[in-house]
Amino acid sequence: MRTRFSMVGTACVMLVGLAAAAAAQDAAKCKDHPMFSRMKNFTIGECKSSFDEVEFYTPDGNKTVEGQKTQIDYALVEGSPIPSPLQIRRNYANAVKSLGGTVVFDEERHLTAKIVTKAGKEVWLRAEVYNEGGDYTLWVVEVEAMTQEVTASDMLDALNKDGFIALYLTFATGKSDIEPASLPMVEQITSLLKDNPGLAVSVEGHTDNVGTPQSNKLLSEQRAKAVMAAVVKGGVAATRMSAVGWGQEKPMADNRTEDGRAKNRRVEIVKK
Repeated sequence: MRTRFSMVGTACVMLVGLAAAAAAQDAAKCKDHPMFSRMKNFTIGECKSSFDEVEFYTPDGNKTVEGQKTQIDYALVEGSPIPSPLQIRRNYANAVKSLGGTVVFDEERHLTAKIVTKAGKEVWLRAEVYNEGGDYTLWVVEVEAMTQEVTASDMLDALNKDGFIALYLTFATGKSDIEPASLPMVEQITSLLKDNPGLAVSVEGHTDNVGTPQSNKLLSEQRAKAVMAAVVKGGVAATRMSAVGWGQEKPMADNRTEDGRAKNRRVEIVKK
């Protein structure tokens, strides 16, 4: 699925005490986010950019934010002085404040901050420090709705070819409430079934392995039922569908990585 990338602002905010390492030491095609530089003597080991959801630490528990995600993993150049986790967090907190943002959470090795740009765009920053300051990762999420590019026709093609299609619907954290950004995809499922009256499907929920197997199975079933209920509300007979929750039993990617866990959190439409 293709996604669009939007740049927030044009100025790169240089953090106090930060400097860019030699580009040749960075992973191929990786660079700092346009809004933030890096700590001195750090290089980029890996970077990723995609439409995704990221969990942010807050005083009231984790908050899931969806939008254009940039993830950058930084590693200290061997032999360089190691900054403290506090020093790394404080530098990024100061950078956020210089942009008019606010620090939401700042504790031990975790920092969460929120910025609202002059154009009204909401941006979230998460910094997580590892190895006593020897490595850290930044997640920057520019909040936006995903461009809906999976159509009813695409779904039908996949069902006829593979017998199923995996859809990345988003729900409220730990709940079965479908997020507004995913309602257009639900509408496409409804159109699929309305346009093909002989088609019957199973709506099957899947999770990553965070949490207990029992709670994940229940949550995945509740989410599958929520999708089915939304399609029924759209005018499709409930007798043409069933809802199943598999929890973490059928991963399609490696749960040891964040990207893998994101791929495992899915709803599959399976042809009967």
